[in-house]
Amino acid sequence: MLLVDAITGAAQSATVNDHSAAYDLVLLAHVLSALIGLVAVLVAGGFALALRAAIRRGGPLPESLIRYYRPGVNWVGRMLFAVPVFGVALIAMSGGRWGWSDAWVSGGMAAWAAVAMVAEGTLWPGERKLQVVIAEPPGVGTAGALSASGTSGHCLTIAMCAGGCAVALLAVGVLMVAKP
Repeated sequence: MLLVDAITGAAQSATVNDHSAAYDLVLLAHVLSALIGLVAVLVAGGFALALRAAIRRGGPLPESLIRYYRPGVNWVGRMLFAVPVFGVALIAMSGGRWGWSDAWVSGGMAAWAAVAMVAEGTLWPGERKLQVVIAEPPGVGTAGALSASGTSGHCLTIAMCAGGCAVALLAVGVLMVAKP
C-alpha cells in the first residue's frame, strides 16, 4: 500500500505543478538555447585546442580548421543571449511562483552575465583574431606562419576561457534544475 500511496501522491503533486503549453514551450526554448550556447562554447574551445595542436605539428592546416575559422560572426554562440530572454519570460509566466528574490534566479542571472561578459570580451574576439591570422595570404593553411605569430598561446587562452565558461554554464544548469 505504501508504494501505491507514494505513486498516487507523486501523480497528484505532478498535476498541481503542471504549467500551460505556452509555459512549457518557453521552458523548452530556454533549455535548448542554453544547451546550444553551451555546445557552441565547448566547440570554440575544442577548435582552439585543435588549431594549437595543428600549429605544433606543423604543415598544412586541416580543412576543418580553415572552415571553422573562416571570417564571420559566431551566431550559434550568440544563442547564449536568448537564455535570459526566455528566463525572464518564464518568471513572468510563473504566476508568482518564481521571482527575482529567489536566490537560484538571481544567482543564475549573475553567473550568466559573467559568462556573457567573458564570451563577448575574450572568447569571441579571440576567435575573430584567429580568423584574421588564418585568412592572411601568407598564413592560409600553413601552421608555420601561425607558429611564428604566437597564435599557439592565443589558442590556449581561448580554450581555457571556453572551459571556464562551460563550467559556469553547467553550474547554472544544475542551479536551475535544483532550485535550492
